[in-house]
Amino acid sequence: MKLLIIRHGESQADLLDVHEGRADYPLTETGLDQAKKMANYISAHFNVEFIIASPLQRAQKTAEILRDKCNCELKVEPDLMEYNNGVLAGMSRKEAAIKYPYPKEGRAMHVAIEGGESEIDFRYRVERILSKIQSGYKEDECIAIVAHGGTIMNLLNCAMNISLANSIKTFTDDTGIHLIEFKEQDIFIHFLNSTKHLD
Repeated sequence: MKLLIIRHGESQADLLDVHEGRADYPLTETGLDQAKKMANYISAHFNVEFIIASPLQRAQKTAEILRDKCNCELKVEPDLMEYNNGVLAGMSRKEAAIKYPYPKEGRAMHVAIEGGESEIDFRYRVERILSKIQSGYKEDECIAIVAHGGTIMNLLNCAMNISLANSIKTFTDDTGIHLIEFKEQDIFIHFLNSTKHLD
């Protein structure tokens, strides 16, 4: 099974300097253009058979653009949503630093910010959706996942069986593409965070 793991295009939150997370901002015009370029590239190089996307509009719109280009089924999965950052969602970074400063000693993985989820809860949610995808689709299929930076980082760590305590911090640009493949007992990483479609 090949998984194309794709981040959504630029959203309005990127321009407003706010904590996004579960705040549901739409794509900007730049984000729409990025999504179209990504869809053109993927449809030309891969045979995507199914698309699974977060319901947050920045991801869902990106996925819809890809679906229209690839002419395949799109399924929305709530477990692909970004980290639930509770009271920080939509709050300016400046205001958040005053009202909810990040503890100097850090936040324990089991502790959630007010109204949100803990790092452990987030990781469990991503483990669950990855298991659901691996068991619900055939080994020879190519699946596109359209999600968010934090979700993608957890997906990659889950896929590579890296524990939360030792997780690797991976960055994904707007419409950045990762390609991993599950083949029998092996995991192949073909590439990470490709943005050649934006060149």
